[in-house]
Amino acid sequence: MSDYYHYQNSCCGTAHAYLLPSLSQIFADLAPPEKRIFDLGCGNGSIANWLSEKGFQVSGCDPSESGIAEAKKAYPELDLYVGSAYDDLASKFGTFPLLISLEVVEHVYAPRDYAKTVYNLLQPGGYALISTPYHSYLKNLALAATGKMDEHFTALWDHGHIKFWSVKTITQLLKEANLSVEKIYRIGRIAPLAKTMIILARRGR
Repeated sequence: MSDYYHYQNSCCGTAHAYLLPSLSQIFADLAPPEKRIFDLGCGNGSIANWLSEKGFQVSGCDPSESGIAEAKKAYPELDLYVGSAYDDLASKFGTFPLLISLEVVEHVYAPRDYAKTVYNLLQPGGYALISTPYHSYLKNLALAATGKMDEHFTALWDHGHIKFWSVKTITQLLKEANLSVEKIYRIGRIAPLAKTMIILARRGR
């Protein structure tokens, strides 16, 4: 897993940067009384650093050794480690009122294990923010009509996207893990053709 996703710097990539304004608004709306958060799939630490600058106490992990190396070099004060959603993370880190996992679930081979880990890392009543590329019937038609299916499904990208989530399937995945979907935000373009979606899910009390 150490070479699963190779990072060469600690910069915030475009796949994450365009999510930040929406995330800022979501956090403002949630107004969490306790600002502790776990970043599941933290990559090179850029989002964890952004959260830290907003006053959050951040812990996180990623399976990429190069990502964590870049994170520790650029953000040594952050609590970030090599690890994956298939590990028993709650035993190591405890539980959190908040969890964030950006552009991760489309890469995982065992999404139910991922969802179970999300549940286990959350305190009762805790919130998870999960982003993933948005898929729907209309969007798939638009991709086909414009000849962009190959570009979108990234078949030649090593370790690229292997799961393609719709509102229905991501909701089912989280429901099976006893997480209730509170709201889904469609980000980028008009809603029916959204680039990605942010799912706000909650663990029951």
